[in-house]
Amino acid sequence: MGKTLTLTASDGHKLSAYRADPAGKPKGGLVVIQEIFGVNSHMREVCDGFAKAGYAALAPALFDRTERGVELGYTPPDIEAGRNLRAKIAWDAVLKDVAAAIKAVADAGKVGIVGYCWGGSVTWRAATQLSGLSAAVGYYGGQIAEFKDEKPKVPVMLHFGETDASIPLADVEKVKAAQPKVPIHVYPGAGHGFSCDHRGSFHKASHELALKRTMEFFAKNVG
Repeated sequence: MGKTLTLTASDGHKLSAYRADPAGKPKGGLVVIQEIFGVNSHMREVCDGFAKAGYAALAPALFDRTERGVELGYTPPDIEAGRNLRAKIAWDAVLKDVAAAIKAVADAGKVGIVGYCWGGSVTWRAATQLSGLSAAVGYYGGQIAEFKDEKPKVPVMLHFGETDASIPLADVEKVKAAQPKVPIHVYPGAGHGFSCDHRGSFHKASHELALKRTMEFFAKNVG
């Protein structure tokens, strides 16, 4: 369904991106932000799913600044490799690449952004720092608490797992306190990565409820 494109960031960096388009006229565009595992088969499937729902979905390869063609799995060595790659990329560079993705999918109409894991944190920062967006949805972003006092420019929804070992509920409460207007959903029995059906932590009921809420949110704010 999708195709691979090349985007150019404002500093001249070129990065790849996977784009999936709906069969008919798109309802809008969605920038889909990867986990720490690159734009792998799961992220392409996520884009394909949003395309089937009527959106033009584009996932920029944010690791291209450090290593191109990253497609990791979910084993402990993969997790370690992904964390190491993430640590090498500065926030300003990430946001330049996301801005390029927003621009690239704007031909579909209003643009929303959705991100998972590291991408959840990137989504939050994009919502507070970048222009061109109409809505943002972040899934289990561990660094959101660090930037909880930044003010979103667009409507934001956040999803967290109640049993997420990497994101203490105390951090979620800090975000809630700092952002009382942001709908924040916590899913009982769900851990980190609960929306990824390639991972052992996949929690079907929570994934389905979070996706329903996400699609309703995008329908209201993007199209």
